[in-house]
Amino acid sequence: MAENHIQIEVEEQSKTPLIKEDTEQTQESNHHENQDKETLLDKTLQRLYLFLFFLGFNQSSVWSFLLSWGVFLVIGVLLPVVLLELSNCPGCEKGQIKSFEIGIVISQACLAAASLICLSHNLRKYGIRKFLFVDRYSGHMERFSDQYVQKIKVSIRLLVIWVLPCFLLKLAREIIRIIYVHHESSWQSAAILLAFVFSWTYVAIIFLTGCILFHVVCNLQIIHFEDYGQLLEREADVLVLIQEHARLRYCLSKISHRFRIYLLLQFLIVTISQFMTLFQTTEYNGVITFINGGDFAASSVVQVVGIILCLNAAAKISHRAQGIGALASRWHALMACSASDSSHLRTSNSMGSFETANKFGSFHIDYSESDLESLDFTAAPTNTQLATYMASYHKRLALVMYLQSNPGGITIFGWTVDRGLINTIFFIELSLVTFVLGKTVIVSPE
Repeated sequence: MAENHIQIEVEEQSKTPLIKEDTEQTQESNHHENQDKETLLDKTLQRLYLFLFFLGFNQSSVWSFLLSWGVFLVIGVLLPVVLLELSNCPGCEKGQIKSFEIGIVISQACLAAASLICLSHNLRKYGIRKFLFVDRYSGHMERFSDQYVQKIKVSIRLLVIWVLPCFLLKLAREIIRIIYVHHESSWQSAAILLAFVFSWTYVAIIFLTGCILFHVVCNLQIIHFEDYGQLLEREADVLVLIQEHARLRYCLSKISHRFRIYLLLQFLIVTISQFMTLFQTTEYNGVITFINGGDFAASSVVQVVGIILCLNAAAKISHRAQGIGALASRWHALMACSASDSSHLRTSNSMGSFETANKFGSFHIDYSESDLESLDFTAAPTNTQLATYMASYHKRLALVMYLQSNPGGITIFGWTVDRGLINTIFFIELSLVTFVLGKTVIVSPE
């Protein structure tokens, strides 16, 4: 017996290290997998930051600030103005075309400058991780790192998709115009064409990059709202759900605070630019062609695309935040129905077992009135279960009322950016357009 006992202990000791080694190997493999995910996210963020650095959004020091704005003023403002002075169009009204293009240069430069001012300030203050809410201290990076990377790649791909057709439109316009604008040599014409396209593309990319960054921030928050919808299905603690929703609302309020000036500047500049274009084109007595008015089309496409990206991202996250109340109502209804059904099932089962016990008991008991009273008294645990059920019911009801009263969303000084605000903006713009057309377009009676 002693030998058998010793053999069993030896076998257990020999098996235990193997189990420890297996657990250590699994922990190491999980740690390496998490490191790979973090590395992939780190690489994506580094590439994004490097892209922003080349565009001039990195203004963390005095020298980088001066370099960024110096390059922007030279390429985005000074270069197109000099090129317009060098261009000569003998077959058209040079002064009118120059006034058209000077207005376009000013509007594009103002939009790009607004992006540089607002986004460089936020990047300098918070850094790329806190700016996108993917920092390690939030506690969600390991869970959502793959989704973060996917959302960032989709937004960068969206930037390329929109920049490429606008670039081709601008290139086609400059090629057509260079045929009618004569220079001293073909090399000078080619140099002016490339300089025009390069300056316009640089300014357009800066503007659209600012819109894409806002789009990325909103799309990353959509991941957390989708996770919150799943949390309602697996979490029964109402306090945890309230705390998580408070954290989501805090993030949305921070995003709204950081981008409200940027969004307002974009809306105002685009609106003013479009109405300046409308005034110039309707008051012009000549014929608007692709040669003298092609930049209107290219710049308008870029401006409208940027505004649509911003409004789409803001409205999408606002509607996700407003839809949480509907999800919570459905969750509350399902929990209430399942709880009542299960309690009814437990009551019927207990009554059935009680009747079965009485029917097949070994002896029959004749209950008196006092016995019936004592039997009614045994139903006290059901009242306790009912009290517990009602307490959880009221907690869930309070959560639903809280979520419906505090939906959250992207706001601009209290105005939530949703379909209602977008419809309001559309009708205001339509009213302004009809007003301008009524003042400029005059039909002479025959």
